[in-house]
Amino acid sequence: MGTVDDSLADLPELERLSLQRVIAVARTLVPEAEDGMSYGMPALKLDGKPLLGVVAAAKHLSVFPFSPAVVDAVADRLKGYSLSKGTIRFTTDHPLPDDVLEDIVRLRRAEIQK
Repeated sequence: MGTVDDSLADLPELERLSLQRVIAVARTLVPEAEDGMSYGMPALKLDGKPLLGVVAAAKHLSVFPFSPAVVDAVADRLKGYSLSKGTIRFTTDHPLPDDVLEDIVRLRRAEIQK
């Protein structure tokens, strides 16, 4: 296991599975991404830059694409989710749609590699 998997291992099952799903989608789309930490959270990194981070908070789960532009690009498809400058919050009962998650990863990858 790597840093990300180790960081998620002790979470309650539903939260762990939800965040592992996010990471699995990112790993599928960017298999060269490496486990790491960024801003104190478990994250996948690409070319030494944070690609996507995940965190479990008391009342929600968060995805951090480390880019306000990426969040803005998908915001219109995330009605009913809590968004901020660089964060998308969701719950185990209301997970991120796969197509949106895939676009988040693709957009962030493109930012890193430009």
